[in-house]
Amino acid sequence: MSTVIAYLQLGIHHVLSPDAMDHVLFLLALAAVYRLAEWREAVWVVTAFTAGHSLTLALTVLGVVAPPSAWIEFLIPATILATCLANLVLATGDLDPRQARRRAGLAVLFGLVHGAGFAGYLSRLLLDEVAWPLLGFNLGIELGQVAVLFGAGLLFAAVDRLLGARLRLRAAAVSALVGAAALRLSVARWP
Repeated sequence: MSTVIAYLQLGIHHVLSPDAMDHVLFLLALAAVYRLAEWREAVWVVTAFTAGHSLTLALTVLGVVAPPSAWIEFLIPATILATCLANLVLATGDLDPRQARRRAGLAVLFGLVHGAGFAGYLSRLLLDEVAWPLLGFNLGIELGQVAVLFGAGLLFAAVDRLLGARLRLRAAAVSALVGAAALRLSVARWP
């Protein structure tokens, strides 16, 4: 059980660490189109991201896939930028069920990319046992993401109050700021 706890803490740290700013940026991009009252939908999309992240992390750690790290490091901010662009182009107010499913599908797909980004480091830590550490790490990732999502939700709710509940304006502003940071990271990480 101590192994699970140690890796749970590592997963939380991975999300909340200043070194993992791209993770927080991606969460902000995902959350930008949701109101506080839509927290279930936002958690669902973030959990879909965790599912993709967990799958690639497991496949990479187990040696089933070996994606080129230079391309992964470039693709991580590219997925953030793509999410921001989708927010700016496609988000026209309330998400209908089809848009919500597409958003969750993209979150899984982009999670596949993000999971490969941390796998090299994690695989060096895992010497004997893999299952329990991966479980702990992935639970930590999810807890850290929900913490970031909760904080972003409160911040976005305060901004919505100031803007008079103008979701599109807030979503566009957040997406533009996060997208600019992601573009800068993409350029810096071009392979």
